[in-house]
Amino acid sequence: PMGSERMEIRKQQMSATQETPGTAQAQLAAANRGSNACCFCWCCCCSCSCLTVRNQDEERARRTSHELQAEGIPNCEESPAPTLEEVNAWAQSFDKLMLTPAGRNAFREFLRTEFSEENMLFWMACEELKQESNKSVIEEKARLIYEDYISILSPKEVSLDSRVREVINRNMLEPSQHTFDDAQLQIYTLMHRDSYPRFMNSAIYKDLLRSLSEKSIEA
Repeated sequence: PMGSERMEIRKQQMSATQETPGTAQAQLAAANRGSNACCFCWCCCCSCSCLTVRNQDEERARRTSHELQAEGIPNCEESPAPTLEEVNAWAQSFDKLMLTPAGRNAFREFLRTEFSEENMLFWMACEELKQESNKSVIEEKARLIYEDYISILSPKEVSLDSRVREVINRNMLEPSQHTFDDAQLQIYTLMHRDSYPRFMNSAIYKDLLRSLSEKSIEA
């Protein structure tokens, strides 16, 4: 009888040992499902940083190109074809280039080849913000500009120094038409000093100037 009892106890111990891994895995899986854990950690909070980034990326992916156009950021500004006089004037100063839609379009085409088109898009968005007077529209456009061009999570983030970023963060507490004025000036200066000289020596500008010159001679 004593041997039978020992055998029974051993069977129960072996059975418990075999069930433990499966039970532990089931408990772990249940805990995992309940925690809404992310791919990098076992934390059980909705504020997990990688979950936050993932949610923001998904939200950005839902914003389509026609929505961006509805916000007033067109693919290309409407403008008549530039004249030879206008194109020659672009070489006189960056201000003259930026004053005309045709000049901005040509410069923007060049920026696209250098993967810095976001500078022009940001500048244009700031110009449109200045024309708004409705408070709710201003707040919404300011939020979109911040998400698109200021946020470090955005692929279209523009290059701004820390001082200007601090000014923007303060201004965003109560957005206005002039929330991004300092940032817009900094980007305008960057385009002037960095991109404009290369644009003047680019094939885009030279080909346009040559084409208009030939048409002028033919006329």
